[in-house]
Amino acid sequence: MIKVGIVGGAGYTAGELIRLLVNHPSAALDFVYSTSNAGNYIYQVHQDLLGALDLKFTSEINPEVDVLFLCLGHGNSTAFLENNSFSENTKIIDLSNDFRLNADMVFQGKEFVYGLTEAKKEEIKQAKHIANPGCFATAIQLALLPLANAGLLNSSIHINATTGATGAGVSPGATTHFAWRDNNFSVYKAFTHQHLGEIGESLVALQNNFNQELFFIPNRGNFSRGIFVSIYLKFDESIEKAYELFEDYYKDALFTHVSKSPINLKQVVNTNNCFLHLQKHEEMLLITSEIDNLLKGASGQAIENMNLMFGLDQMEGLKLKATSF
Repeated sequence: MIKVGIVGGAGYTAGELIRLLVNHPSAALDFVYSTSNAGNYIYQVHQDLLGALDLKFTSEINPEVDVLFLCLGHGNSTAFLENNSFSENTKIIDLSNDFRLNADMVFQGKEFVYGLTEAKKEEIKQAKHIANPGCFATAIQLALLPLANAGLLNSSIHINATTGATGAGVSPGATTHFAWRDNNFSVYKAFTHQHLGEIGESLVALQNNFNQELFFIPNRGNFSRGIFVSIYLKFDESIEKAYELFEDYYKDALFTHVSKSPINLKQVVNTNNCFLHLQKHEEMLLITSEIDNLLKGASGQAIENMNLMFGLDQMEGLKLKATSF
């Protein structure tokens, strides 16, 4: 069994990670670290785990775990690793943005691989340290990678994406409480969202001459979980050619699927899937992409990475089902 440690155990992504690991046939939770909840049972915070897990949060770590998941706020993973040491054999999967950009991928001699399985599968299999992609970044990259791979990102790219309230994390804020979020919709971080950097680097890795502008408008939706992305750009080829490119790029992908019918968010919530749909209007190609921000956009993708790093089936522990109502 893979011995697992989790740091930052009280947040939404950690809760999803714990749920997945409790049911993972090849992994066992060794510790869940949370200084603010040390001594409390995990089910007292993640209340749906009542009866599923009899483990308490701890303020101590086991440096000999096989894999460590860092579910800390952005900027805190670096500080944690500076103050805590782990075995040379401990693999690390970081769910923050601390190590996603090329300039930050080497830290204390540890080289982090960007953990987008649809783009880096073979590198992930050999990696000891993974920078798990951002949620918006995952949905947007999966919509664009086939075109970048074909060298066809040759115009400005317009992106409109909406995320649920869980995308803001578990700590309450002015734009997350029910009275503000319910029956509401808003834009935030227009053109400047932090995920743009990792998106750009992935596109350049596939299309060396990529230098087009990414006009990204993130939105807050009045639902709990999920991300729905609409992207449009100039595309001189036919819709049939577009589908051919996407279906060929994702022919071996286990969680990313190309649909000939329009998609809707309920298809992917509570799953590790990404669904994509294409539509041509005159010279413009519209790409829609959808994921569950807490699963494919965070904890589910982290489990994919763990499975690959330990030579397991990539889908192990991730055969989740959506509901259509």
